[in-house]
Amino acid sequence: MDLEEDEDVEDHDFLFETVMNAEYEHFISLLGHDGDGDRHRDGGGVEDGDRNGDGDGDGDGVVHSTDDFNFNPSVPSLHTYLGDVEDTRHRTAFLDGGSVVNLPLFRLQGVVLFPGATLPLRVIEPHMVAAVERALSQADVPYTIGVVRIHRDTANWRMKSASIGTTAEIRQYGRLQDGSLNVVTRGQQRFRLRRCWKDADGVPYGEIEIIEEGLPLKTPRDVFDELGPSSARNSGDKVTGKSDHEIRSNLNEAETKDSRSGSCSTSENQSCKGEELNDSFGNTYAYSSNKISRAFWPHWVYHMFDSHSLAQRAADMWKKIVGVPSMDSLVTKPDIVSFYIASKIPVSESTRQELLDIDGIAYRLRKEIELLESLDIIRCKSCQTIIARRSDMLVMSSEGPLGAYVNPSGFVHEIMTLHKANGLDLVGRRATEYSWFPGYAWTIAHCASCRTQMGWLFTATDKNLKPRSFWGIRSCQVA
Repeated sequence: MDLEEDEDVEDHDFLFETVMNAEYEHFISLLGHDGDGDRHRDGGGVEDGDRNGDGDGDGDGVVHSTDDFNFNPSVPSLHTYLGDVEDTRHRTAFLDGGSVVNLPLFRLQGVVLFPGATLPLRVIEPHMVAAVERALSQADVPYTIGVVRIHRDTANWRMKSASIGTTAEIRQYGRLQDGSLNVVTRGQQRFRLRRCWKDADGVPYGEIEIIEEGLPLKTPRDVFDELGPSSARNSGDKVTGKSDHEIRSNLNEAETKDSRSGSCSTSENQSCKGEELNDSFGNTYAYSSNKISRAFWPHWVYHMFDSHSLAQRAADMWKKIVGVPSMDSLVTKPDIVSFYIASKIPVSESTRQELLDIDGIAYRLRKEIELLESLDIIRCKSCQTIIARRSDMLVMSSEGPLGAYVNPSGFVHEIMTLHKANGLDLVGRRATEYSWFPGYAWTIAHCASCRTQMGWLFTATDKNLKPRSFWGIRSCQVA
């Protein structure tokens, strides 16, 4: 569910966005070139260069083989472009599920923050600087802000806030001479946004309720030995003729209804699901044995809600499809795996918001598995032009193929990195200042069909740095 914003907030956000974009374009135009300045493409997409070879051709091509790679992927996650920032040396204790608190609220366009993910911020506006200062000094939940995604409703052009967000702990911050702040935060806990407002000083606040996360479910060790469906079939006590396909359909319908309505809490999801499935199964399997006196489900039903089994399956798929970073050490913690994949999977921001909204570890993992299975083509959201394919992904950061970065004007961009992209035009001159990937210069890239800014082309400034170039595509512009 989305929360509609007030008109004055909408107008302010629209004006702020317009001004900041204009200033950013002006910043770009002032940057000088370094030997590769006039690389504007008037149309026809990006030149192929030497994409099919082992080199980089004219310098604009992309090396296909990730074996030819000597860039240190741990560097981008440090956000060194922010300059000197101090560690707060403070770690916030987790709040109890159901707790209601008031926090300074950051409503960010194009950003979905998950627990455990890093979010850099460039805080320029005075009332947002005040919001950070309030967070640093507040007594009940110190060093903590609330982060929620906002987006523009195309039907009425109003800004809307998502109803589910994430608390963020301020880990590092630095104050610049102009009074602005550079901040590095880390996602902590999901929350429901109950209401939001601005205080007398214009500082945005939100009343939030911490979401209680359920414990990972695991199939009992003896469920297959003593309650295996083969025993029921052999005993002749099967009392209905429903096929596995029919049962799966009933299960999916029940799950969809439950996840959308939110009627069951995380801890109650399994019991609620059990009641719906027992009704839909119609006591599919029954026993006359004294030891087994009630209906039970086929083994695949248990696997569908076994968080540990799902976490292992999701981690295996991630390794096969994305590769790095490895999650082998996390599979014993399904809740962490579910948030980790959700924060790194290269899909649209709206899809990632859906993942954040899901209550229940098993449900989130199942959705992620479904997304990984279907992840193939990356399209422009505006015109549906095919930009890249799954095989074009390239992990340039230790945090994975998708990460959050902030530009000089304070806009946070979540980008996915690719070694190859199609249907893009380069605009303006390449720049080395404020590069998110040290050793690489960046050039703005627009969709050749609709002219939407899709992201950037990053090219190595050191002839020995590999890969020679790659793309950063904004997740908010991906269909």
